[in-house]
Amino acid sequence: MTKFRELCGTLALLALLFAPRQAPAADATAELRNAIAAQRALPRAPQLPRPAFLEGRGLAAVQLSPGGDYAAYLREQGESRSLFLLPTAGGKPRVLVARSQAEQLLWSRDGRWLFLRAPRSLDIVGADGRGGMRVPLGGSERRQVMKLDPSQPAAVLLRERVSAGKGERWRIVRMDAHGQRTLLREDARWIHDVALDARGRVVALARFEGDHDALHRVLPNGSLREALHLKPTEKLDLLATMPDGSLLMEGNPGSDGPGGNFRRVLRLAPDDTLQTIHEDPRQEADLDEIELGPLTQQPLVASYRSTVAATYGIGAAQATVSAIARKFPGRDIDVQVGDGPSARWLVTERASTLRDPRWWLYDPRNGDLHRILDDPGIAAGTPKEAALARKIAIDYLASDGMRVRGFLLLPPGVDAARAPLVAHVHGGPISHFRAGYDGVAQFLANRGYVVFQSNFRGSSGHGRDYTFAAHGDYGNGRVQQDIVDGVRWLLAQGIGDASRVGIVGHSFGGYSTLLGLTFQPELFKVGVAGSPPADLGHAMRWLVDAGDQGDLPDRSLKHMLAALSLDSTDPATYARLHAQSPLANAALMHRPLLIMAGGADRTVAIREVTHYVATLKAAGRPVTFLVEPDGGHSPVAPVPREAYLFAMETMLQRHLGGPAPEPPGQRLRAYLRQNLRLAGPEFAAWASKPAAEE
Repeated sequence: MTKFRELCGTLALLALLFAPRQAPAADATAELRNAIAAQRALPRAPQLPRPAFLEGRGLAAVQLSPGGDYAAYLREQGESRSLFLLPTAGGKPRVLVARSQAEQLLWSRDGRWLFLRAPRSLDIVGADGRGGMRVPLGGSERRQVMKLDPSQPAAVLLRERVSAGKGERWRIVRMDAHGQRTLLREDARWIHDVALDARGRVVALARFEGDHDALHRVLPNGSLREALHLKPTEKLDLLATMPDGSLLMEGNPGSDGPGGNFRRVLRLAPDDTLQTIHEDPRQEADLDEIELGPLTQQPLVASYRSTVAATYGIGAAQATVSAIARKFPGRDIDVQVGDGPSARWLVTERASTLRDPRWWLYDPRNGDLHRILDDPGIAAGTPKEAALARKIAIDYLASDGMRVRGFLLLPPGVDAARAPLVAHVHGGPISHFRAGYDGVAQFLANRGYVVFQSNFRGSSGHGRDYTFAAHGDYGNGRVQQDIVDGVRWLLAQGIGDASRVGIVGHSFGGYSTLLGLTFQPELFKVGVAGSPPADLGHAMRWLVDAGDQGDLPDRSLKHMLAALSLDSTDPATYARLHAQSPLANAALMHRPLLIMAGGADRTVAIREVTHYVATLKAAGRPVTFLVEPDGGHSPVAPVPREAYLFAMETMLQRHLGGPAPEPPGQRLRAYLRQNLRLAGPEFAAWASKPAAEE
């Protein structure tokens, strides 16, 4: 799912930003107690309708032109989107494309063309409204847009599959705004990324070598020289080629060297030595985004997002980005740079209490800042910030002494000691909770639940060492214990009612939910699991062989799983994960459970979920099963998304207390009747057609 965004009080967040990296425990505890008191003193938030928490889709994408003179954006219009162009110097927006399925847009370097990428097509549109063409994506050629070609005025790079006997080869093709194609490279191996020089020649490429990823220099005769041999979970993206032949990139290669733990901005010198250009000053977070000058291709803005979101200027942009950040204290900002002496810059403002981003134009010449794209139709139904819960960054010691990070959401105006507590577990597991808006967490907080989000060891975002600290113990072991330890630590701090604790999550979070109810039933009284694998070893094997990863020639996932001790093709690993799985221990499950899944899920096989539900049913265990027949790994359409929230609040309210759910409307009732495959007592009223409708 796209993100289901962050407001910390100004003084508290400034204190976090400039505090020592590891505050004394007494100071951290006092800070947490102050935050609890501040939240309790606030007015009680009104109960908001469920759709208010579904992240707004008013704008799908907003991009500043290279010269900073226009902002192009995709605006939702019913079942499609429209492409608008807004002059940054003032004036009304105009429509360039009335109907499009595009999800992403790219400006050409010369600012004359827009490339609109949809799931199955690439549209090329002139910024003056003239011209235009469509190129199919996917198909037997598996054509994909790689990125904008930085060496040309108006072109993109495509990756395409070509048959070679019984095998296949891969081509990197340049296509300009008029559809003219130029073959740049053909290779038997999957090419992740390429770097081009000023003349448009491929001078470096990153590709999968069969058992590892590697970065190669492309020599004048077309042969390759390996420059970097990457280990599993070492990743890089090529950003630009410098005039001296050095390569600008982002990633975490060289993780054994000084500072190599975190994803950062790097320069690979002509002699292949790595130099760090920018990394998190706090030494806490991986690089999240990097912004280059559209014309210079120099790194200008770097953003890091873990427990605190922070954005910094690089080089000549330092002063300007600092001035922008001062205007948004405690907020998460993105900055898009316009090249030129009179160019405006585009600022995106996000926060944990902002469901939808806000957009601003900043004039570096005089510091003028004004909001754009703020008409009521774009962000209709956005909740007021006062009604949402501030996300509080926390850390705690796990039972083995490791410091674990996470977040806490306290409902405004609620006594945290008397409120039910819900552990909300992220998916992945190689993923992490961010400091921004989270629709599910805000929904639960609005219903009066204290919400705990653990970035347990094995999570990403905090560096490679933090990810590898799990040592493959993803069953009923160390990773799950981090979550349990966090819940018990909160209860010991007087946060949450120990008799009313639940656990919810999606994907890996759903798996953790099943583990919690199976192995820690004395702690967790109820669970809600979305698309949960019931046997992680089997699920990983299926994903690599037959799921979304099964169709890819890039087999990097298999080797990364092996490095994480999650290689289920290894008999010992498979046996260990199976022995600790919820499926193998279904007899221990006694707590009420709600499972939701998609019938067309390509990440977790629906038959695996169904088999687990059938096992519980045969044993007489309390379980409810809701299936979106054509749904993928996560619900996308409005009614299935609302059904997800309604089913969750119904289950939690019945077993943990809280306000009664707002009755479902007609469409939601019909959806529940059709798709509740197994209804526990909590859903008896919605499982069958009322007598009046018979």
